Amino acid sequence: MRHETIEKSAGLLGVLTAIAISLGGLAEIVPLIMSREAVEPTPGVVPYTAMQIEGRDIYVREGCYACHSQMIRPFRAETERYGHYSLAGEAVYDRPFQFGSKRTGPDLARVGGRYTDEWQRAHLHNPRDLVPESNMPGFPWLSETPLDPSLTPVKMQRLRAIGVPYTDEDIAGAPALVEGKTEMDALVAYLQGLGTAVKGR
Repeated sequence: MRHETIEKSAGLLGVLTAIAISLGGLAEIVPLIMSREAVEPTPGVVPYTAMQIEGRDIYVREGCYACHSQMIRPFRAETERYGHYSLAGEAVYDRPFQFGSKRTGPDLARVGGRYTDEWQRAHLHNPRDLVPESNMPGFPWLSETPLDPSLTPVKMQRLRAIGVPYTDEDIAGAPALVEGKTEMDALVAYLQGLGTAVKGR
């Protein structure tokens, strides 16, 4: 009888459904919040540099995450190809997270240092020059587009407000680090830093 009452009352069914979803969500989220591994940086992981912040934003703007994940799963096939599986503490300074699940292209979680800066530039300019079978689009305009040094300190201040430990000196020195650089320089700096803190594990 109680079951029938719940099914016939849309309002009651809605309230009970919301309660069930809330309890399930808490059961999923609270343990992660309490886990030190999820909220503290892995040894060697430091906040992004001014150039890497700009590069990360270009990576997001250009939609690179739509084809490249940054999450190596703990399976032999994954670790043999890409390296050590991804750790929660690697992403504590990522805003937004770039884990992804789609792999039209390879995972980039450990791409840092795998290729030279020159290779990365040539590949971003026209991927088929280096990988003839690639279906990745080229991004030649990045080499011609300068960074705006006035925006970097603002980004760093906002990241500091949500817990990224930038100092006043880091923020004050940011414009000089990106002055005269292009979007291509920034994207290469970002890619070259990915996964380098845990590569030796």
